[in-house]
Amino acid sequence: MKIIILGAGQVGATLAENLASEANDITVVDTDRFRLRALQDRLDIRTIHGNASYPDILRQAGGVDADMLIAVTNSDEINMVACQISHALFRTPTKIARVRSPAYDGADDGKSNPLFGGKTAFNIDQIIRPEQLVTEAIFRLIQQPGALQVMDFAGGLVQLVAVKAYSDGALVGRELKDLRKDLPKVDTRVAAIFRKDRPIIPRGDTVIEADDEVFFLAARKDIRAVVSELQKLEKPYRRILIAGGGNIGARLATSIENQYRVKLIERGQVRCKELSEMLNKTVVLQGDASDQDLLLEERIDDVDVFCAVTNSDEANIMSSMLAKKLGARKVMTLINNAAYVDLVQGGLVDIAVSPEQATIGSLLQLVRRGSIQAAHSLRRGAAEAIEAIAHGDERSSRVVGKPISEIDLPSGATIGAIVREDEVLIAHDHIKIEHQDHVIMFLTDKRKITDIERLFSVAPTFL
Repeated sequence: MKIIILGAGQVGATLAENLASEANDITVVDTDRFRLRALQDRLDIRTIHGNASYPDILRQAGGVDADMLIAVTNSDEINMVACQISHALFRTPTKIARVRSPAYDGADDGKSNPLFGGKTAFNIDQIIRPEQLVTEAIFRLIQQPGALQVMDFAGGLVQLVAVKAYSDGALVGRELKDLRKDLPKVDTRVAAIFRKDRPIIPRGDTVIEADDEVFFLAARKDIRAVVSELQKLEKPYRRILIAGGGNIGARLATSIENQYRVKLIERGQVRCKELSEMLNKTVVLQGDASDQDLLLEERIDDVDVFCAVTNSDEANIMSSMLAKKLGARKVMTLINNAAYVDLVQGGLVDIAVSPEQATIGSLLQLVRRGSIQAAHSLRRGAAEAIEAIAHGDERSSRVVGKPISEIDLPSGATIGAIVREDEVLIAHDHIKIEHQDHVIMFLTDKRKITDIERLFSVAPTFL
C-alpha cells in the first residue's frame, strides 16, 4: 500500500519502521528536519519537510494516489484538518487520526461523534485515542494480578497473557507437557517463550526456566490457574493508589472505582476540585506523589497497586520507586520514552506501561490487510499477536477445512487458539479451521506478516 504518515515522533517513526519492513510505499511528513534525516538514514522511505495540514505538502507527499493517511502529529487539530483536506482534495480511501484531547470525545468509540466519519466535519475513518488505550491496558493488568501484559481477542473471550516465571512456580524446571498433568481441566496453549530476550518456539519437551517470559493463551476464566503454574499466585488486588489526576488518571479512576478501593493524588488544587466532582467513590488527595510523608500517611504499605500516570516520565519513575521502597505491593508506571522502558522494568518498577506500544498495536490493527481483525505489538515491537478471520471454503481458502497440522504457517508463527462463535478452542493439531473462525496467532518474526495476510486471503471467486 501507499501510506502517508504525518508526524515523525515516537509513534510515527515506529509505525514507519513496522510498515516499511512489510514492502509498503511509505512517506513521512514532519516539520523537524533532524527527525526526518534520522529516519531516512535507517529506513527505505520518502520524507517531506513541512506542515502536515498544508495542501501543497500533502500533494508533495503523494496524496493524489495514496491508499491511506495516518495522522499522528503532536497536534490533534493538525491531524483532524489534514484528514479533512486529504478527503476534500484527494478522496483518500482511508484516513486515520490520533486524537488525544477528551474535549473532542463526543462518544467513547468516536463512531457516533458528528465531528468524525461519514459526510460531516472532518471525514476521519478511524480515531485512535492513546489515553483510552492506556487506561484499558492498565485496567486489564489490574484484573489479572501477576501479568506483565494482557491482550483481549474475540471481544475478550480469550486472552493472551505475558507472565514472568519464578522459581516458586510449580512448572518451573519441568517440561511444558507437564502443564496438562497439573491442570487436566484447563485448556491452554503457550504461544512463545522469551529467554534473555531470545524467542523460543515452545514444544512439549521445552523446560521452563526461572526468569523466562511466557506468553500463553487461555479463556479468560482460566487465566489465574495458568499463572499459578509459573509463579506464586497473587491475591486479587483491592486497594489502588493513582498518582496523577490528568486525563489518564481520571479515566482510570472512573473505570475501576466501583470495583476497587481507589485513592488519587493530584498536585493542582483546581484539578483536585474538578476530580472530586467528577468521581463518585474515589478519594481525591491534593499533594505530591513523591512526598514520602504523604505516602506513609496514606498507608502505602497497604496498597496493592501504585499507578503513576502523570505527564512526566521522571516523576512517574521516581514516585514509583519510592512507593515500592515504602512497601507498595505492585507498581505500574506510565513511561513515554521508549528508552526508559527496558531500563526500569523488572527492578523497582514492576510494570512499565508504554502509550507508544498501545497506540502502535491499535494502528497496526487498522493497517493490516485482508482478514486481520486485531493486532497487538509485543515485547516492545519484537513480536506481534494477530487475530485473523477465516473466510471461504476448501476451494477458495488456504486454511478453511484444513487441520492445524496441515496449515503452511511461516516460520516463527504459531496458532494458539480458535474462537468459533462463543466457544474458545485452544489450538491442537487435529482441529479443523471453519469459515468465520477467529484464529489467534503469535508471530516472532514480523517480516512474515505479509505471509499471514496472504494465507488468510480468499480467492476472488468466493462470494
